[in-house]
Amino acid sequence: MTIDDLRNAHCTPLDASHRLEGEALASYLQRLDGWTFENGSIRKTFSFGNYYQTLAFVNALAWVVHREDHHPDLLVQYNRCSVAFNTHSAGGITRNDFICAAKADAVYAQGVAR
Repeated sequence: MTIDDLRNAHCTPLDASHRLEGEALASYLQRLDGWTFENGSIRKTFSFGNYYQTLAFVNALAWVVHREDHHPDLLVQYNRCSVAFNTHSAGGITRNDFICAAKADAVYAQGVAR
């Protein structure tokens, strides 16, 4: 599955049998630039020029992930936003997290907030 495949995919209901671990998790992580696995989530921090740009990104991302019904934890600061995805229903990381991470990267790349 390529990064484009992830961007074009949609989240589906998943349970613990769909958790990604070990090599499968590492393989998905290699497809995404700057995302890491920490404390049970995949995470990335996006940087901006000011608070307005940060909030514009947060609002654009909120619209995208809400359509996927897969909501991240966000830490919003003046000129950056840290995004963390995990699948609560699966108790870990699933394909849904990588789909939404790819979509977050796409929102950032579009320069909606810059």
